[in-house]
Amino acid sequence: MIKIDRTPASRDGPLVAILLCTYQGAAFLAEQLDSIARQTHTNWTVWVSDDGSTDATLKIVSTYRAQWGNDRLSIVRGPSAGPAYNFLTLTSLPDVQGEFFAWSDQDDIWEPQKLERALAWLARSDAHKPMLYGSRTLLTDASGKSIGLSPLFTKPPAFANAVVQNIAGGNTMVFNSAARALLVNAGPDPRTVAHDWWAYLLVTACGGRMHYDPVPSIRYRQHGDNLVGSVTHPLRRLPRLRTLLRGQFKSWIDLNLELLGPVRARMSAENVITLDRFALARQRRLPARMLALWRSGVYRQTWPGNFGLALAALLNRL
Repeated sequence: MIKIDRTPASRDGPLVAILLCTYQGAAFLAEQLDSIARQTHTNWTVWVSDDGSTDATLKIVSTYRAQWGNDRLSIVRGPSAGPAYNFLTLTSLPDVQGEFFAWSDQDDIWEPQKLERALAWLARSDAHKPMLYGSRTLLTDASGKSIGLSPLFTKPPAFANAVVQNIAGGNTMVFNSAARALLVNAGPDPRTVAHDWWAYLLVTACGGRMHYDPVPSIRYRQHGDNLVGSVTHPLRRLPRLRTLLRGQFKSWIDLNLELLGPVRARMSAENVITLDRFALARQRRLPARMLALWRSGVYRQTWPGNFGLALAALLNRL
């Protein structure tokens, strides 16, 4: 049996605060923490926000804290209002300090160079502007066996895309202090649809940039307890089609646009125009709605996605 070294290497480089939210995560949590310990970028701290686990989650985390030290791993109580609110609340915690910030799920495995690759891009970016890194993922089954890759997106990340689609999981995201400040100033809201979608939307809306790395940075475990899973097989897209037809997608868009309201003054003029055109398109009747949607410039990353967007507009589910 291969012995895993669970002792982090000595610290070097900019400090990354890893924000790990847990709930009943005992089954896979140790593997995730071990993969963090194996990062080639070694200057990091882990902040665990637990949402009231009753399994062995807190025992596992406490064991690692005893091994790593209190300066490496901190534990706080989560708000117990869902994962999105937990992540955004932890991100806004004043005690969390770092030059960069990385969200982490409890059941994945990070590739050893995950942080190093993210920081390589972030270090080349304007530190005064919000910058967000995200990547493709390697999909695995519950045992960790590879079962494929998440979709590869090739169109440029932009606000016009973020309005109708998130392109990277929060478990891949790393962001700078300016992006963190933007999230803090916007404030955590328990109604937020998804913390990662909100980050993409907010950063690009307010003059920041997102980088989508086509190289997978994590092994994204697909199992029965996943709150959100990746869609690769056509049959797994059916629930999303039902979500669209039942109006759930429309309600998500409604909420995202509402949450953007308070930050409108910080948005670029170009993005305000895009937002207003899109909002107006949603209110028009057919056939003017279809033309107004096209003029708004919003887009999804793939042709099936854009077909679904057009279908949503046609059925007034956008």
